[in-house]
Amino acid sequence: MDADNPNRKNRDTPQWALYQRENFWKINNGEKPLFNTEPGKLEDLAKQKLTEGGWLYASSNAGSSYTHLANRQAFYRHKIIPRQLVDTNVRTTSTTIFGHKVSAPIGFAPIGINKIYHPLGELPVAKVAKELNLPYCLSTAGSTAIEDVAAANGAGPRFYQLYMPHDEELTVSLLTRAFKSGFDVCILTTDTWQLGWRHDDVAEGNYAFYRGIGADLGLTDPVFQKRLAAAGIDPKKDPERAGAKWIDNVWHGRAHDWSKMPWLIKTWKKISGGKPFCLKGIQSVADAKRAVELGVDGIVVSNHAGRQVDGAIASLDALENIVAAVGDKTYIMFDSGIRGGSDVCKALALGAKFVWVGRLWVWGLSIMGEAGVRHVMKSLLADFDILMTVGGFQNVEQMMDRDILESYPKGYAMIAEKSRL
Repeated sequence: MDADNPNRKNRDTPQWALYQRENFWKINNGEKPLFNTEPGKLEDLAKQKLTEGGWLYASSNAGSSYTHLANRQAFYRHKIIPRQLVDTNVRTTSTTIFGHKVSAPIGFAPIGINKIYHPLGELPVAKVAKELNLPYCLSTAGSTAIEDVAAANGAGPRFYQLYMPHDEELTVSLLTRAFKSGFDVCILTTDTWQLGWRHDDVAEGNYAFYRGIGADLGLTDPVFQKRLAAAGIDPKKDPERAGAKWIDNVWHGRAHDWSKMPWLIKTWKKISGGKPFCLKGIQSVADAKRAVELGVDGIVVSNHAGRQVDGAIASLDALENIVAAVGDKTYIMFDSGIRGGSDVCKALALGAKFVWVGRLWVWGLSIMGEAGVRHVMKSLLADFDILMTVGGFQNVEQMMDRDILESYPKGYAMIAEKSRL
């Protein structure tokens, strides 16, 4: 924690570990750290801050939450084997993703309707992502115009996550807006043609779009504005119908299949001049192989954090299977269940090149807006940086080694505790 560590000038990323010292020192200045970032306590505090609707939407999972439970259990069976007396003084947390050199193999996962968590929606999140030089991924279900999010993100690396409408002109419009706004990777989510069955949300009728909240990304689209006009809907006078028409174009209950993928890939490549195209939501080896055959540039192994299919395979277990099958053929990313630096390390050891984090920054946004997002993500980076030095890793590549883990059988017991894992 030496603030004058002479090795600092030789590092290519900030010494994230110093955030620990900064928080320890606050008491001397009559201050306190902003809040506890232990995941369970973070979740509790977010629950206190959010409206009931915001809390239910953020915390809900599909069915009985067994996929969410499995996501966390899968991490427990893998144990890191630290190495000692390694010179980690000039370590680096940096990596490269699709041509962007970033501060760590960690990105801001695409999460929709941020305005139910904070009035400024996606803007403070995109701003912090740029400050930390971590990739930001904007959801099609975002509650802020694409162009405004890009402005908040400045020169930061940013990707666009597509929920694909059954309206080709609208799809082209969304992708064109995204690329013109500097989003240079397209990630199609494949697991959400319709929301999973989430008991609490259904019981409370908790759907922001049907209340006229959070449809700004769609309402600012010129093609969708034409669709509203044709339907005789004035979004200012009838925001509920406008919001419903938008989200019913996005989570429309009508699946796309593999036959649509060549058109989408060709369309994105034409719009972007050949920039990367990825699929998110891949969990089976067969789907991963098919994605590689299609020529996708990357896949995100994800079960939507347990929010879509209840009783599904843990995302980390799916990662192992998929890496064994196609790990040398495409860029593999991981999503669903990351809660700390050790989780990032385990995912990398099992073959991911990059991980996406969602709920952690959502809790931070809910608790304290921009400052909350910054605190949560700087804490995660500090945790990761400290793990590198005490675990004996000089760089991210050294974590990408199956031999740094001792792994135990998949003996998952069903236990009652779910969300606090």
